[in-house]
Amino acid sequence: MSVSKQYLSIHDHSRELSGLKYIYSVVSRRAGGLSIGINLNVNNACNWQCIYCEIPNLTRGSPPPIELDVLENELRLFLHDIIHGDYMERNVAIEDRHLKDIAFSGNGEPTSAAEFPQVILIVKKILQEFDLLHKIKIRLITNGSLMHETSVLKSIEMLEEINGEVWFKVDAATEETIKTVNQVNLKPNQILERLLNTANICPTFVQTCVFMINGKSPDDKDIDAYIELINKAKKIIKGVHLYGLARPSLQPRAGDLGRISEEELKNIAKKLIGLNIPTTVSY
Repeated sequence: MSVSKQYLSIHDHSRELSGLKYIYSVVSRRAGGLSIGINLNVNNACNWQCIYCEIPNLTRGSPPPIELDVLENELRLFLHDIIHGDYMERNVAIEDRHLKDIAFSGNGEPTSAAEFPQVILIVKKILQEFDLLHKIKIRLITNGSLMHETSVLKSIEMLEEINGEVWFKVDAATEETIKTVNQVNLKPNQILERLLNTANICPTFVQTCVFMINGKSPDDKDIDAYIELINKAKKIIKGVHLYGLARPSLQPRAGDLGRISEEELKNIAKKLIGLNIPTTVSY
């Protein structure tokens, strides 16, 4: 396993630093420490193409077949180095030396992998080997686009059984802005339906990236529509993670994007909190 020349940072979530195919690590500002990532989309293919995405050479599509034996060996090796080796000392700043979770994230939509259920079983097996089952969170970071499919929802049931948690992307709640930001044709009620499907099975947080496009922040129409959608789900979601841009987009419209002010982000949070929706802000 490679050794970092400098500590991991919230500003660099490169999957290549570990030198492994499927497993990597990042310091997560939202998780609050070290996160072990599982990247199933090693071909940089996703069914969405969000304009703020940090993945290079992003294409539309799904991942290639997963080499399950390789993934299992990599995860076992990585966990051993973190728990029994000196990985933390070599790669992580003192204040971040807390293993917070294993996260299905990476370079595309994890649930689009046909082997997703089998990978969950591998994670369970290895957590048992290290006596970590139910002691750390297993997080799925998802765009939620497949949460109407029976097979995917069954996988979410499996995730819940191993102390799972879903972070469900909702960046916009009008058709026009969904198409602009996520570059998909979805109606807000479809997003809401899939969010409810997920949250009824497994603890679920909404995560939302807020930023400027062509120098303009989200307008009142977009913010009101977003608040309305989240309010409809507030009885069953665990909360909302709001965050601004921390790393540069590597998509064609990167030059059009900018950070909104911390005050603007907090004002959206205040509206959610006013509706008794637990909300965190990462600027």
